[in-house]
Amino acid sequence: MKPAQANAMPGGIAGLQAIARGETSAREWLERCLSRIEATDGRINAFTMRTLERARAEADAVDAMRAAGHPLPPLAGLPYAVKNLFDIEGEVTLAGSKVNRDNAPATADAVLVQRLRAAGAVLVGALNMDEYAYGFTTENTHYGPTCNPHDRSRIAGGSSGGSGAAVAAGQVPVALGSDTNGSIRVPASLCGVWGLKPTFGRLSRRGTFPFVHSIDHLGPFADSAALLARVYDAVQYPDAQDPGCHAKAVQAVQPGLGLGTQGLRIGVLGGYFDSNATASARAAVAAAAEVLGATRTVEWPDAALARAAAFMITASEGGSLHLPELRRRAADFEPLSVDRFIAGALQPAHWVARAHRFRRQYRERVLALFQDWDLLLAPATPVAAPAIGTEWLDINGVTHPCRPAMGLLTQPISFAGCPVAVAPMWPDGTQGMPIGVQLIAAPWREDIALRAAMALEQAGIAGIRHPHFQEGS
Repeated sequence: MKPAQANAMPGGIAGLQAIARGETSAREWLERCLSRIEATDGRINAFTMRTLERARAEADAVDAMRAAGHPLPPLAGLPYAVKNLFDIEGEVTLAGSKVNRDNAPATADAVLVQRLRAAGAVLVGALNMDEYAYGFTTENTHYGPTCNPHDRSRIAGGSSGGSGAAVAAGQVPVALGSDTNGSIRVPASLCGVWGLKPTFGRLSRRGTFPFVHSIDHLGPFADSAALLARVYDAVQYPDAQDPGCHAKAVQAVQPGLGLGTQGLRIGVLGGYFDSNATASARAAVAAAAEVLGATRTVEWPDAALARAAAFMITASEGGSLHLPELRRRAADFEPLSVDRFIAGALQPAHWVARAHRFRRQYRERVLALFQDWDLLLAPATPVAAPAIGTEWLDINGVTHPCRPAMGLLTQPISFAGCPVAVAPMWPDGTQGMPIGVQLIAAPWREDIALRAAMALEQAGIAGIRHPHFQEGS
């Protein structure tokens, strides 16, 4: 069969370079992006809304800047999309739900959307997700499951599954997502794209629909490590109006990407992170470790306890947030998560208080670990993407419920608030499917995680592989 015309999407860095050199226009890049979405999204189901009029106006504004002789902003013409929990001015913020359809449209863009617009990026739409971000699979009952672009019988991961799938399918070079317990890192791993969960409190969450205030992070997906760093730099902003955003100085990471990883103390997480990973996931980490010169195994403190405490706080805060609607409209909630929300709202306060006390002690132990190490490696998911509808997984002889098990290796890390870049790896034994590697640094050291990501990309061992869609397939 003849390949679809929309297969020839440029990578994000190549597109930015073409715009900067005047070899193409922002409008031309956008129209190619929209053609790719039109040709592929009926099979992927990444988008829940396309902002076509806005996108064309934003692209035309970039081209008008060039025509007037003005300097172009750093992400001029870059097409991107956002998880549908980000506010888009004039649109209803769905957060993957049926209940939110009755809400008023947003009166302003989310802060990170504002930042990308100021940097010249072009918003093309909103992306599918697990309802209210409570899930790891994006098997959304209301809007349909998002399919993995590399094998459409499999999940894309979640809760930012639409974001991971849109980048993997070459629909957009960049997408924004959120990560509470792994919701950027799991889709990045299963879809084979680059992802970044920054330090807790690094990026403003203002203008997004919350899941768990005390653990929520926002961050980007991208089709290259270099683009991931550029987008991260563009959205950094110490926002005093977001009480969860710490007043840290903006630290540009892009200038340090060429420094490589020489001199960094790099280890591989063992114990919990080894026993809860399949052979293919461990092989992905081993390949990354060889390139980065990591030879020693490191024990992460209290990983299993941290995961249990994260579950407890997640269920409690999530259930409390939605309690009024759960009382009135429980039947309109996602069947895969409504019982967990209700159970969370009913948890004894004593349990939750103990989980928060443990978290303070846990963070101290994690910070102590980074006195001896600059970067730690671990699989992002225990397995490659399972089939849509999978209920149970066998991991090294232990049976786990599939949906929560996708976060086995991510939850302990985000509970400590550490920054993590995910490198897409392609190990043997996965039927051609990716598994990501977490590059974990100390809080506020995104620069180290991204330097390691760039080193793996430059070595040719990690990177995105866009699927080649055929007409009618």
